[in-house]
Amino acid sequence: MSITTRELTLLDALMLNIGVMLATALFVIPGVVINNTGTAWLSALAWLTAGAITWCGAATFSELGARYPQAGGPYVFLGQAYSPLWGFLFGWILLMVIQPASIAALAIAGMTYVGALTPLSPVMTTGGAVALILGLSIWNASGLRRSAAIQNVLTVVKLVLLIMMVVGFFWYGGDGMDTFRAPFPDATLTRTVAGFGAAVAAALWAFSGWTGVTLVGGELRNPSVTLPRAMSYSVIATTVLALLLTSGVLWALPPIDAFDSQRIVADAATHVFGGVGGRVVTLAVIASCLAAVNGLLFSGARVTYALARDGLFVNWAATVNEQKVPGNALLCQGIWASFLAFTGRYEQLFTYVVVAVWLFYMLGAFAVVTLRYRRQNDSRPHEVAGYPYIPVIFCTVAWALVLQTLWSHPWDAIIGTSLVLTGIPAFWYWSRRTNRDV
Repeated sequence: MSITTRELTLLDALMLNIGVMLATALFVIPGVVINNTGTAWLSALAWLTAGAITWCGAATFSELGARYPQAGGPYVFLGQAYSPLWGFLFGWILLMVIQPASIAALAIAGMTYVGALTPLSPVMTTGGAVALILGLSIWNASGLRRSAAIQNVLTVVKLVLLIMMVVGFFWYGGDGMDTFRAPFPDATLTRTVAGFGAAVAAALWAFSGWTGVTLVGGELRNPSVTLPRAMSYSVIATTVLALLLTSGVLWALPPIDAFDSQRIVADAATHVFGGVGGRVVTLAVIASCLAAVNGLLFSGARVTYALARDGLFVNWAATVNEQKVPGNALLCQGIWASFLAFTGRYEQLFTYVVVAVWLFYMLGAFAVVTLRYRRQNDSRPHEVAGYPYIPVIFCTVAWALVLQTLWSHPWDAIIGTSLVLTGIPAFWYWSRRTNRDV
């Protein structure tokens, strides 16, 4: 039995992507952006630049997702454009590190913030994170509509709380209005350019998760229309939200507090609303974590399922339950993420594979060019606007970030590359078992 139900609507796809994007990063990265730019205007420009670059990636991947609307997303794209090995390496690192480490980190973060409302011991925090991961895995295994329903609810709660904060910052704040009167930072041009670059890089990382909807392409209604719209709209929506939130906290806080704050969103909320503001931020963080954890579980299991379906992972994960949901793949992912949460090994693992993430982003974008050249006669239900400039822009930025990571964190990059390469013997093993071409 395979996944054949195409029940996910445009709203479902939007809520999935928005729920995963700007998770806890939305409460941290604005401070990084502000500290690196020095003015409200450059902060806004950094978010807009990062949003535009992310949109280029989303637009490019939309062509691929519409062309191959199957479970697994980039796993399928890369396999078709280059070789099955490249597709497998993406699926392998997503299965083993990227998705479970992200799930573990967000679950722990969510329970840590729950501890701010009601005291929790370290054991209770870890146990709660594991229970959350396994509970949501079981819930997602109970049916596609249930998965979409809880994702929609959690994302809406997250958005409502964030919008309430933004409105409150502008309505009741105003102590930072002088920040908006300084168009340029008081620094050298070199420092300004370097700071702006660092701000854009941080903002780009905050948008991680924009590929999520491609992983569930096999369950989208009218994927050639739904997928491109969901990816484009979600990037635009999150960019606007990040821009408004950053502007809101700068408007709310006095300049001396805004540019020295390490918890700028929480500080702004407390400054404007008092103790109630801190609790609202806490609830918003918890909602963001829950939405992201559920979205990552929901989408990531489709990669596990796709690998197993193609004979490149354990057969047990290739089965689909009566609800036509990859329940075993969900359980497999949930158990591994729970283990990482329990052991606390998720943070370092994720740091290691940052370079791999951008490398696969680059290869995925270039796959559009490769497939148009190699398979000119194949149908293209959706085409990226501005071809080839949009894919080239995104490829260039992704490659620059790969090089920057290699330069600034060489040992992390080496270890991350080694983790990716562990997929080669795994690929050969399963390929030989299933007599696949390598």
